Amino acid sequence: MYKGIKMIAILTGSLFLITACNSNTEKKQEIMKTDKNELEAIFPKGEKGSADYFTGNSYNIGLVDVDSVFTTAVGNVYFEPGARSNWHSHPAGQILIITDGVGYHQIEGQPIETIKRGDVVKCPPNVRHWHGASPEVGLQQLYIVPNTEKVLLIGRKL
Repeated sequence: MYKGIKMIAILTGSLFLITACNSNTEKKQEIMKTDKNELEAIFPKGEKGSADYFTGNSYNIGLVDVDSVFTTAVGNVYFEPGARSNWHSHPAGQILIITDGVGYHQIEGQPIETIKRGDVVKCPPNVRHWHGASPEVGLQQLYIVPNTEKVLLIGRKL
């Protein structure tokens, strides 16, 4: 009888340990999933873009302010599916680094190009262009506006 009770105690203890280990594994997986989701959204969403500059819902946050040392502005824009910038240009040009999603870009007079995660797009100075998300998938991009001293000298907004 004593052996039977001892065996039941060992089995119960083993079952408890297995359950505890599974619970810890599930918690670790949940934490990893949360961390992974947070890594996908690298930057805060930012402020909703003005209808003067965007069609649809887009959100912008500046990451590097214009200054006289680096003379570069950097920010992140998230375009919801179907959203895009209006036609615009930058006196010093613009570089886009696509960090997530799928979208389109067009330089005036050229065909529309598909852009996706990992693509780098150069928009030449003073050339009209637009960029934004595909109808089905949103688009996340970093924008870099170099040589901002040229913009500041002529008194124009980025």
